[in-house]
Amino acid sequence: MSVIITDTGFVPDTWNRGFTDLADLPANDTPCCIDIPSDADPAGIANRLSKIEMIRVDFPSSADGRGFSIARRLRLMGFNGRLRARGHVIADQYAMARRSGFDEVEIDDDLAARQPEDQWLARADWAAHNYQARLRG
Repeated sequence: MSVIITDTGFVPDTWNRGFTDLADLPANDTPCCIDIPSDADPAGIANRLSKIEMIRVDFPSSADGRGFSIARRLRLMGFNGRLRARGHVIADQYAMARRSGFDEVEIDDDLAARQPEDQWLARADWAAHNYQARLRG
């Protein structure tokens, strides 16, 4: 099982259509949802982004921040669909996930038990705690 986290806390997973691995993506077809590993280059799907409803980016370790860069690149390339971080994202990284373009985070039940909902909600007001905005203010 897994737990989905948004700015409102732990929420049910409403996505039920499955995912296609980026490596298995047919050359002439665009599935509605794609899994992207942390070492992938999203440029290869740039011409398909308008047809993709959801992209899930893997975080194999909380020390591996490549997924944040992938999310930012996808948004800069024009992806407007749902963007989910999946794997070893910790509550302290929630603000970075949201700022880089993720809509939600998916973690396993074990991580959710170690970092319960209140720890994630403490970081849910991520836009108000932007040091750059405070410096400009």
